[in-house]
Amino acid sequence: MRAQASKQLLEKLKKLNVRIRNSFFEKIKIFEENYQNPILNNHALKREYQGYRSINITADYRALYKEITEGDQTIAYFVLLGTHEELYG
Repeated sequence: MRAQASKQLLEKLKKLNVRIRNSFFEKIKIFEENYQNPILNNHALKREYQGYRSINITADYRALYKEITEGDQTIAYFVLLGTHEELYG
């Protein structure tokens, strides 16, 4: 599955430390190779994030995406990035 990030997510990523940025790009590479890789802990979300999925970037950071179909291709459109507390707290 191909991954794409929103402008807002990329802007936030620029403000984070290099360790988080590197981890994000490393996890996206793993995601594109195998989005079901257990290291990502890819799972569907509920309540206010119904319809979105989450992957682990670090022990505390998560990236949220929504699957979008364009023709015969599914794209993972990443829209949010933050700590567990920022996103769910």
